[in-house]
Amino acid sequence: MSASHNKERLMTVLLGPHVSEKSTTVGEKHNQIVFRVRRDSTKHEIRGAVEMMFEVSVKEVRVVNCRGKIKRFGQEWGQRNAWKKAYVTLADGDNIDFVGAD
Repeated sequence: MSASHNKERLMTVLLGPHVSEKSTTVGEKHNQIVFRVRRDSTKHEIRGAVEMMFEVSVKEVRVVNCRGKIKRFGQEWGQRNAWKKAYVTLADGDNIDFVGAD
């Protein structure tokens, strides 16, 4: 795999931050950021993507596969899509600012 192909792959691994009450609490207590990631991504790819895109040092990556809920859509039963999220622990002193307000 070439370096440019690998870089393009890393740019598509992170889908966005996952904002919830739990992710906010975890971020404040343990210096972690929670991301929605591609379902076929690995811990090494997630680490590389975060370090490349945000220029921070990653200490640890934990991954959770979330199953899609079975829900009703009108009279029909259906299932939401399954997805994957990653808890990324940043090294001491590193921070990611999504708002960008200086």
